[in-house]
Amino acid sequence: MTQISLSFPDGSVREYNSGITPSEVAKSIAKSLSKKAISATVNSQHWDLSWPISEDAKITLHTMKDDIQANELVRHDLAHIMARAVQEIWPETKVTIGPVIENGWYYDFDRDDPFSPEDLGLIETKMKSIINACDEVTTEVWDRSRALDYYRQTNEPYKVELVEAIPESEPIRMYWHGTWQDLCRGPHLQHTGQVPADAFKLMSIAGAFWRGDSNRAMLQRIYGVAFTSKDKLKAYLHMRDEAAKRDHRKIGREMNLYHMQAEAPGQVFWHPNGWTIYTTLQDYMRRKQRAGGYVEVNTPQVVERKLWEQSGHWEKYQEHMFIVEVEEEHAQEKAINALKPMNCPCHVEIFKHGLKSYRDLPFRIAEFGSCNRYEPSGALHGLMRVRGFTQDDAHIFVTEDQIEQECVRFIEFLTDVYNDLGFPTYTIRFADRPDIRVGNDDTWDRAEKALLDATKKITDNVELNQGDGAFYGPKLEFVLTDAIGRDWQCGTFQVDFVLPERLDASYIGADGARHRPIMLHRAALGSFERFIGILIEEHAGKLPFWLAPIQVVVASIISDTIDYVHETVEQLRRAGVRAEADIRNEKINFKVREHSVNKVPIILAIGMREVKDQTVTIRRLGAKQTRIQDRETVTRELSQEATPPDLCTHP
Repeated sequence: MTQISLSFPDGSVREYNSGITPSEVAKSIAKSLSKKAISATVNSQHWDLSWPISEDAKITLHTMKDDIQANELVRHDLAHIMARAVQEIWPETKVTIGPVIENGWYYDFDRDDPFSPEDLGLIETKMKSIINACDEVTTEVWDRSRALDYYRQTNEPYKVELVEAIPESEPIRMYWHGTWQDLCRGPHLQHTGQVPADAFKLMSIAGAFWRGDSNRAMLQRIYGVAFTSKDKLKAYLHMRDEAAKRDHRKIGREMNLYHMQAEAPGQVFWHPNGWTIYTTLQDYMRRKQRAGGYVEVNTPQVVERKLWEQSGHWEKYQEHMFIVEVEEEHAQEKAINALKPMNCPCHVEIFKHGLKSYRDLPFRIAEFGSCNRYEPSGALHGLMRVRGFTQDDAHIFVTEDQIEQECVRFIEFLTDVYNDLGFPTYTIRFADRPDIRVGNDDTWDRAEKALLDATKKITDNVELNQGDGAFYGPKLEFVLTDAIGRDWQCGTFQVDFVLPERLDASYIGADGARHRPIMLHRAALGSFERFIGILIEEHAGKLPFWLAPIQVVVASIISDTIDYVHETVEQLRRAGVRAEADIRNEKINFKVREHSVNKVPIILAIGMREVKDQTVTIRRLGAKQTRIQDRETVTRELSQEATPPDLCTHP
């Protein structure tokens, strides 16, 4: 019998017979581990406990404590269990595919009668019965002809098509959950009873075309969520409910911030309140960037195809670009242009305009650049995913030995911005070379090493986001976590050796010769539209006072106070506070409720007592108590509170 060596995470190595399974490996180590093991990682591949290992390998055994692997298995098994439950209840139903997705899974079914919301409860009950049966999960590898014959005999045409699409070189693995069978790559748990019966929930029903092709059959998709414990499911459902309450689309309507319509898909119609947030945030970023040594520029919206070909965008990014054909006067052919999807090529052109010396570097230019990118209509989502947006975009032209200092400088800049905006902590991810890219491997090796070395000067706590770099260079991604635990990737910092070469940018070095600069791409907020959506959801519409579109409403209690109301509003405005008057003939409680729904931070109520004493009654959003204070003091305090963080004076 051939011997193989298995290396374990603790550095130990054990010899086994070739063909041993991870289940047998676990048993050889400890009986308790054999009972707890659910899967293994073998040479970086997630491995079923029943699959044989035939060569030397690195192995890690997993238990339910390993969230990533445990969640994958639980969700994958539940997809099969749900499909089995559906076919046991409605045997005529045809099954298709059921992949694991974030937080759960879905499965697509072909059934004549539509599923109803009431059916989800019936399916859940059947699933729990299957789980409680603790049916064994087994697997076999079949040849193509056997698999095709089986699915033709069982009248599963979608499975026939899937088998036919599997490359000849790949094994065809068949899984059984009890007596119910499905085509699947695996891995899976060892019996249905390993799935927590109280930690999943079926969520919704949707339509989906087979293979995403609108010319193919319309199927019914059932979504589910699952975790490894009841408490984790409960926490997720709570977060989901909170997310629904904080949905920026709902709050945006309540606060009258913006709207979107069919005639301009993925484009934002900003209303006065929303545009106030937008311009206040932009003014803040403009001041921060000026203080950070950036000069602001502005570049064209429509640029000829030639520049995009030179930069590489035409080849690598064209599917996301809006193409514009123009009948140029006196031209024999139509001019083909594109709305810019990003600002970087135009910034290179600004750098190239006029001779640059090594003494000019680092050369930092910033733009609130309006960009347009094609996103499928199904991917559009309020402010979070749009086709037209503005970035706080900037590019820094440096020598290679300046990369580290600029990386450190930007992370300090970004940390300061995020602190001001209420995000004191964030995660950094390092995204390396993608499959689709420009530049050779030597260039990418230099760029990745330079960026990683610079980042390690600041922190060792960097996560790897493999293969997710830009097509022209590696990047750092800065990920915020909001009030209910969701992650948002906002800021980026990218090292680019490629674009200056492709667009022939150069500077004169100390030796008098021409040299290529390195281009650093950076954004702190990313898309203004998306970041405003994040801010709205983070604060559930109750924005920090300096960002609130209407900061104060001065409301009359009786009509005799109208003159004093207007005087108070004017005084606040002169002090830099965004104040509005509400002198409608409505009761004060009605006004308070309405402005609270609109998330106005402060309401100043004015009655005859306030007029007489030159005071105001202050009610803060969310507070049950009010207080009376003299108008001059309130004006002074609110003026200070309305000052953006970068302009505040601190003792």
